[in-house]
Amino acid sequence: MRFAVGLARDDVEKRLEERGIDRREFLKYCTAVAVAMGMGPAFAPEVAKALTGGAGKRPNVVYLHNAECTGCSEAFLRTSDPYIDVLLLDTVNCVYQETIMAAAGDAAEKALWDAVNAGDFIAIVEGAVPTGQNGNFGKVGNHTMLEINEKVLTKAKAVIAYGTCAAYGGVQAAAPNPTEAKGINDCYGSKGVVAINIPGCPPNPVNLVGTIVYYLTNNGGLPELDDQGRPKLFFGKSVHEQCERLKHFENGEFAESFDSEEARKGWCLYNLGCKGPSTYNNCPSVKFNSFDNKPGANWPVQAGHPCIGCSEPNFWDQMSPFYES
Repeated sequence: MRFAVGLARDDVEKRLEERGIDRREFLKYCTAVAVAMGMGPAFAPEVAKALTGGAGKRPNVVYLHNAECTGCSEAFLRTSDPYIDVLLLDTVNCVYQETIMAAAGDAAEKALWDAVNAGDFIAIVEGAVPTGQNGNFGKVGNHTMLEINEKVLTKAKAVIAYGTCAAYGGVQAAAPNPTEAKGINDCYGSKGVVAINIPGCPPNPVNLVGTIVYYLTNNGGLPELDDQGRPKLFFGKSVHEQCERLKHFENGEFAESFDSEEARKGWCLYNLGCKGPSTYNNCPSVKFNSFDNKPGANWPVQAGHPCIGCSEPNFWDQMSPFYES
């Protein structure tokens, strides 16, 4: 993995072709992003333009890690059709991302603060912020995450809280929350920070890409958010109302165990603890991962697992137990 250094639009498309993805396949992905944004397939060329640098200057991105498992980065970086290093890291100028950057120590610190002091950057944040004991439960470069985030996020043009931990605290904030972990808005809202929440454990990378596309194609404008700070483009409907098993729910057809004949037939998993009716996300329509150059291969309920409500605030406490019998 490497950082982009100013590739032109034609160079991005050339690198995609070298990975076996021609323009037709690339436009299929752009169509999926456009549909996820609620814009329809006709918006795909605009998505392609944004993702190949045709929408103007590439924005600088500072990507921070706090208390998390790096699962959000893993979900993002394992997008393979098209390859995310070609697609997005050539679209934005990612100047700091601890998981994939080659720099370390003083060089990494310099890259971070040079970008912050220059201004004109987007901040993407992964992980909750430990606030207990003045933030001493989490440090990077001998500075607390609490301190680093305040210095960075208050100077960013836009802030994206990527993943449920960054959005709402996630598992780190689950009771009894010994580190007093908080999500970005809860922690820095009083400092003027208004983060766009892209929750999920992990979140779907399409929702992050779509948010960035919206930003690039709307002159730095931000999408409309719901009362939990999530873009309505992706979190405007419940999982339940989009679920392919909805007809079974309406017909009163429920699986009573995971190894039952009803479960094998694809009947509704509500009686097994599915939280789809109280969860807002686009998992059933966008799905996860890629296969054969087609974004969206599967999602938990399709694979036979109940929705656990991972895009909702406090889901570790409020949505558990995740299984019922």
